[in-house]
Amino acid sequence: MDKKVIIFVRPQYIIMGLDIFVITDNYEEIRNSDYYSMSKDYRDQHKLSRTFCNLMCRQNVVDGEPELEQIGRITGVNISALYDMEKYWSDETIDFALESAQTDVERQEILNEAETNRSSLKNNIDLILRTIGALVEKLSMIDNLDKKLDDSGFDSLDYSFYFTEFNVDKGKGYIGNNFGQDLRNFKRFLEFAKSRGATTVWFTYG
Repeated sequence: MDKKVIIFVRPQYIIMGLDIFVITDNYEEIRNSDYYSMSKDYRDQHKLSRTFCNLMCRQNVVDGEPELEQIGRITGVNISALYDMEKYWSDETIDFALESAQTDVERQEILNEAETNRSSLKNNIDLILRTIGALVEKLSMIDNLDKKLDDSGFDSLDYSFYFTEFNVDKGKGYIGNNFGQDLRNFKRFLEFAKSRGATTVWFTYG
């Protein structure tokens, strides 16, 4: 089993790690036994790579402009909704935060912030679908994306692999996805989830 590192970051209470998952408001219903009985190839078409996880976390790592924001600027696509997906507080995150509360007032403040963040993402699946769809459309027409990005002197994303051949699925499983493959997988999962009644989506790390 791969070793995972979990970091608890305040004040947002975001849990980060090696893997990133797209969760929905009906996640348990979607990810039922029927889903896991599908072929591995089918399920791999929904997964996001660990490099995509690193991409989302670059805003906390680099001193310069993170790559996702550069991509938003290059394509003219507002990517803020993707960062907003990190704001959702799971029940586990709330419980973890409550352990640090010293008073009833602090506990209520935590619960209020959790509810505010959850409410801000309600019914966002169409917005996320439009955002990912626009990125796929715009980036499919851009050659040499890797040459248009600045790694701020710290390339932890393997530019020469991850940001090249956008229209080619280079991975043989989700860990080896390139950026184009990750975005197409993301879009496929959103479409799958929406067709099964999902209305709200967010990221979790682990």
